[in-house]
Amino acid sequence: MAFISNVAVKAAGVAALLVVAVVSPAARAAAVAVAGGAPSVPAGPLDIAQLGAKGDGKSDSTPMILKAWKNACEATGVQKIVIPPGNYLTGGLELKGPCKSSIIIRLDGNLLGTGDLSAYQRNWIEIENVENLSINGHGTIDGQGALVWSKNQCQHSYNCKILPNSLVLDFVTNVQIRGITLLNSKFFHLNIFECKNVLIDKVTVKAPGDSPNTDGIHIGDSSNVTISSTTIGVGDDCISIGPGSKMIRIHGVKCGPGHGISVGSLGRYKDEKDVEDVQVTGCTIAGTTNGLRIKSYEDSKSSLKASKFLYEGITMDNVSYPIIIDQKYCPNNICVKSGASKVAVNDVVFKNIHGTSNTPEAITLNCANNLPCQGVQLVNVDIKYNGSGNKTMAVCKNAIGKSIGLAKELACI
Repeated sequence: MAFISNVAVKAAGVAALLVVAVVSPAARAAAVAVAGGAPSVPAGPLDIAQLGAKGDGKSDSTPMILKAWKNACEATGVQKIVIPPGNYLTGGLELKGPCKSSIIIRLDGNLLGTGDLSAYQRNWIEIENVENLSINGHGTIDGQGALVWSKNQCQHSYNCKILPNSLVLDFVTNVQIRGITLLNSKFFHLNIFECKNVLIDKVTVKAPGDSPNTDGIHIGDSSNVTISSTTIGVGDDCISIGPGSKMIRIHGVKCGPGHGISVGSLGRYKDEKDVEDVQVTGCTIAGTTNGLRIKSYEDSKSSLKASKFLYEGITMDNVSYPIIIDQKYCPNNICVKSGASKVAVNDVVFKNIHGTSNTPEAITLNCANNLPCQGVQLVNVDIKYNGSGNKTMAVCKNAIGKSIGLAKELACI
């Protein structure tokens, strides 16, 4: 994705998009948008129904949504695009800036992504190079992924053709997404790339537990991102945090089904950036294949650090592998098994984590021989295997740190 230069500083004047209850300075920064001067009259309607969109679930609403975006983007002040109640079928929507205005998208209806893959250039709804954006309401962004999941070959090949992500934010600053539902994406539900000051609050993300590559929220090369009071049940990671992510706050999230809350994979490509300052607190993870996971490739191509992680106050409910650090990740046997890791994992705290595992292996710290994990702390971790015939255990290799307040079988460092 080509980088687009920053928008010039707007004229003086401040308008609040929304005033919301926030959980951190990061959330507060995302919730308030700065607009230049008084609003101007847009070139045309901002309600897509007034532009001719039909909420019958069959008619193509793509042109009407693109027109509403153009009308709002070229105006000034705060402009509100309205998706009224109804079912609006669309193909690819490239909503590009820079815009002169701050934009609210009020989603009260349901957007349906067509099953015709030729209708997408890359993704479904892609918002690029915008400052001050709010998407809120009680409506749904429904990718209708079941129409095309059979065409996903990414489980078998890493050189697969990627299906469209549902909602993509590229180079967006000061954004709030609140109250909406993301449903049955063809691939990732929400992909955040090169963004700053993002608040995701009270959002629901849903797809079947066996749907392929339907990550809930993916974050990459972004900073100051808060995800709060959000419920995610999908077929892959509930939340995945990729390279270049900093100042990530995840609080009050309910995850399951899915693959848990993951950092990585790290080191797959050259020139990846560090991941640092990640806090996951007050969350519940239920019925997932993994719980809290940090993973990097065994033969990593980049030299980077994953550091300053805090996982605290987490409830595990029947999770297969609740706590994992894996520096020898090698999906589909694509790695050089004797490869030396270049991803340093430092300063990771697992604190006040309790619940049940449905495998005996409650803790797995599989760190690299040449680059051991440093500063790992296990504090008051109480996870019990809920099956029979085996005892709860921890498996730790090349992990340096300390265990405080753990049962003997879990105190592996």
